[in-house]
Amino acid sequence: MRGLKPLTPAGARRRTEALLLAFVIAIAVLGHASAGLAMNDELPPNLAGFAVSMTLLSLVGHLGVRRFAAHADPLIFPLAMLLSGLGLVLLHRLDQGYIERYNSEANAPGQLVWTVVGVAACLLVLALLRDHRLLQRFIYITMAVALVLLIAPAFFGADTYGAKRWIKLFGFSLQPGEFVKIMIAVFFAGYLVVHRDSLALTGRRFLGVRLPPMRQLGPIVTVWIVSMLVLVFERDLGTSLIFFGVFVVMLYVATERTSWIVCGVLMAAGGAFVVGSTEPHVKARVAAWLNPLSYYWEVRPPGVTSDQSAQALFSFGTGGVSGTGLGLGHPELIAFAGRSDFILTTVGEELGLAGVMAVLILYALLVQRGLRMALGARDPFGKLLAVGLASALALQVFVVAGGVTGLIPLTGKALPFLAKGGSSLLANWVMIALLLRISDSAERQREAETREAVGGLRVGGLPVGGLPVAGASPYK
Repeated sequence: MRGLKPLTPAGARRRTEALLLAFVIAIAVLGHASAGLAMNDELPPNLAGFAVSMTLLSLVGHLGVRRFAAHADPLIFPLAMLLSGLGLVLLHRLDQGYIERYNSEANAPGQLVWTVVGVAACLLVLALLRDHRLLQRFIYITMAVALVLLIAPAFFGADTYGAKRWIKLFGFSLQPGEFVKIMIAVFFAGYLVVHRDSLALTGRRFLGVRLPPMRQLGPIVTVWIVSMLVLVFERDLGTSLIFFGVFVVMLYVATERTSWIVCGVLMAAGGAFVVGSTEPHVKARVAAWLNPLSYYWEVRPPGVTSDQSAQALFSFGTGGVSGTGLGLGHPELIAFAGRSDFILTTVGEELGLAGVMAVLILYALLVQRGLRMALGARDPFGKLLAVGLASALALQVFVVAGGVTGLIPLTGKALPFLAKGGSSLLANWVMIALLLRISDSAERQREAETREAVGGLRVGGLPVGGLPVAGASPYK
């Protein structure tokens, strides 16, 4: 049966997932114990509670996936749990340093609560959304809600370290940009399924590149304008890059036209240059990026008021290849940001280049599984949605890791799953649920097609597993 893939029973996938989750629990618990021994010469007092929490989260999540998405990819949930577990280990380790140096409150207990909420939300989405194609019916409502959430911080948000990305109401805070990245992926997937032919088959050639016609540039111009407005009024470089980048990537995948990539890169670069040259907050971040050690100069460049970029470089330099050891560094020197967007510097200092590469490989594996789902999905909407979600995750990791390492200006976004933040954690677990649902649907359809193909085969006039066909010759 050339060309037919062997069936992978759902039970085998879930057994693989359970085995991987056992490794996840072991890695997280050993990491927490190692940090406690390094800092205090004794095991952490909450080690048993941490182990029980990780075990229950993994067990409940595994049973939920087994019940509602039995055919889903077995790597997605363990990868998300491993990143969340590493984030909890790092936050527990950082809490002690921040409490001793700044007398700040602990963040790890709250992060654990949000991890529970995130896993519960993931299972709830799996239970309620039995077919991802239902989202295609509500793409315009989804985009309307996304736009409201996207612009809300400009009117109701408060300045947080120079950017407006939070909404604070009734004592609660929400970072809507984390949810917008999912909504725009849903909208763009539905929109491009309908309009991809007109976007792909029209236009004129110039220097070997087929340029899109002016009337078809409307969507990309609109999205570009919205992303620039976010950058100007909210001074949120990270959300703007992710918002526009996801659209350009999905547009290219839907149309296979490099001209969209060329237009997108030129428009993004042009808009970023103009805003970066005029908007004070963005301009200051560019100045700090170009001269990270300028904070220590006698005459600093305009707008450079933080030494975090320099401290991040010191942390990576101190860690070297293998790191100082978990719990043996001084990541608390990066003030408040060490537990949010700069949490990667803790990995670089205490686990070294090897640890940073391991974390980035975990993200790369998660993105790769999302792209693999796009290849395996049978419906165009599912393909584009999987690409959009995987691209959103990849772009967010890029803008955070790139900013911390000095590759691009700082964006202030949270590193998915690792950094503190309830909004980020909840949104990322919803993304995991959608990827699990798309994977489950694709695998179910593939297995059904394979069974149908196997059932239609005949050996010597005999259908496989059945009676001879009337009039069939056994010698054909």
